[in-house]
Amino acid sequence: MSESELNQDKVVEIMRGERLAMLTCIAHDGKLHSHPMTPQEVTDDADVWFFIGLRGEQADELRTNPEVNLAFAETGSWLSVAGRAVFEDDRSKIEELWNDDVSKWFDGGKDDPNLGLIRVVGDSAQFWGQPGGKVASIAELVKAKVTGQRPAGGSGTTEL
Repeated sequence: MSESELNQDKVVEIMRGERLAMLTCIAHDGKLHSHPMTPQEVTDDADVWFFIGLRGEQADELRTNPEVNLAFAETGSWLSVAGRAVFEDDRSKIEELWNDDVSKWFDGGKDDPNLGLIRVVGDSAQFWGQPGGKVASIAELVKAKVTGQRPAGGSGTTEL
């Protein structure tokens, strides 16, 4: 994929196909700190909604420094989204996004005082990968090994 092929619509499509993101923020000691997170919604504007525990270390770190990176890597391609986390106090959005998987993390259900939402607003995205996902990526790596050539694939960067 060339830079001209990566655009906001493609980034949204890739993110919507992923079940897990690694959210990396800057910890209080200045080091990077990553957490696996489940995207609850990806908007057409490339914003990503997550549930978060409001009383945890991760929430404290995001309040101090909201700059984050989201990494997606399940499908044989790799997408990195730089942006900022915004805490949202929106009861109707909690109702809309609530699901049984979330209830496992919040004993008080939708009314748990520790339950919160963040919306990651993307600034830019980078993509590396092989069209066709994991199978195509593996085939391309095998082909490269046999022929001694570099694997085909591409990368791209876009502003969101």
